Amino acid sequence: MPAQHVAERALPMRRDTTASERLRLSPFNALPDDGPPRRDQRDLMERPFFSLAKSRRVAPILYRAGDIEVQVHAVPEHGMATIWDADVLIWAGSQIVEAADRGLTASRFMRFAPHQLLTAIGRGTGQHQYLLLKAALARLQSTVIRTTIRHGAHWRRQQFSWINEWEERVTASGRADGMEFVLPDWFHRGVLDRQLLLTIDPAYFRLSGGIERWLYRVARKHAGHQPSGWAFEFRHLHAKSGSLARFADFALDLRQIAVRQSLPGYRLAIRRDAGGTELLRIIPIRRSSVYVDNLCSPVEPHGRSGAEDSADQAQPTRQIRRTNYPQAVAAQAEFWPVKTLIESNSNEGRPSAVGGEHDRDGERGVAP
Repeated sequence: MPAQHVAERALPMRRDTTASERLRLSPFNALPDDGPPRRDQRDLMERPFFSLAKSRRVAPILYRAGDIEVQVHAVPEHGMATIWDADVLIWAGSQIVEAADRGLTASRFMRFAPHQLLTAIGRGTGQHQYLLLKAALARLQSTVIRTTIRHGAHWRRQQFSWINEWEERVTASGRADGMEFVLPDWFHRGVLDRQLLLTIDPAYFRLSGGIERWLYRVARKHAGHQPSGWAFEFRHLHAKSGSLARFADFALDLRQIAVRQSLPGYRLAIRRDAGGTELLRIIPIRRSSVYVDNLCSPVEPHGRSGAEDSADQAQPTRQIRRTNYPQAVAAQAEFWPVKTLIESNSNEGRPSAVGGEHDRDGERGVAP
């Protein structure tokens, strides 16, 4: 049974505008874009740091797996940062890595034109998308995270938000002149450590479902480019996601994703082992768009998460045609939450406490 973990409520982040970090950090002007962002952090790919729902979530995520803990708290005014909002962080991290590759110094204080960010992550550039971007930045700033990852024994006394502060820039005449934000040191240090980065398929940004996007990140982290891929128990995936959805609904979403075969670069197959446990096997296939290899470090060995592996083998499943990145950008979809509402679902009022003592670090992969 997953271990229940009750934690104290995170304290509100104090924002003292007179002590803005922007006064002591050198601004980094975003580089011209030559394509979609391609770097994501391993830690963010395998732990439940974001809401997977487009409706507003206020119930916290309280995750524990062995000595790894993640707590994510939201405020009712904005709700929790979503997996679509995380595209802003992927873009920012990719900018910092690209700057380092060019021998430039990129600080946590970033300046950019909104259309530059929106275009890079496959969004439109109209007024509506601009307003959605501002709402995403508000969620990223107001969401509070506590974690043992890279924080050590005193992690309960350390908390951060995905964005420390942000602002719309205007000229003296009142004309809009771009935007700027300051990233937290925890995120910035993770981007600078190449061992913590993985490249992602540009087609990721056209995935519209929350579970679908989360599953791709899990697939990239665990299955990687290994021919044997990785297998997961459905219940293990449910616990790992931090989702408030009932297990039955979550499992149905997984089956539908497997039917659509919509994850770029991966084939999905569903099987049951000898004990009747339902498994999702993720197998790498040829890249769906621009080939992007892992330039950092290899993913962990192939295996299975959630239970001891068995001799079951994934059955071949159909493949579908993919579109390239320019086509994906042309076909705009609504990714960020539009409505600001509090769900009446009874699950919304309780925390998502997941993980378990049987998981040393949240995973139990063994060679098949």
